[in-house]
Amino acid sequence: MNLLFFLPGSAFPSENFLSKIYFDKIVHMGLFAVLVFLWSSSFGWVRKFLLWILAACLVYGFMVEFIQREWVANRDFDLYDVLADMAGAIGGLLVYREVYKKNKPL
Repeated sequence: MNLLFFLPGSAFPSENFLSKIYFDKIVHMGLFAVLVFLWSSSFGWVRKFLLWILAACLVYGFMVEFIQREWVANRDFDLYDVLADMAGAIGGLLVYREVYKKNKPL
């Protein structure tokens, strides 16, 4: 997952139909949803862990964008990517909650 975030901007096509539908935001949401779902699965439905997971995702999203701005060629800090990360994280948490309700341990 980290490799995708740190590819140089020149590795991506400059203008195509995917950029018009904000496909990169969908990718951010999907990656963070999977990340939170897997982390939540390993910690279980404990409220304090879930809040820490969301906080860790927020910090991770900011760090990725900061690293892109400072050290990756042709990439910038994009606050909308961080917002997409958090939307995906919350979505992953909601999906996990539904799975947990249906498969609740005894």
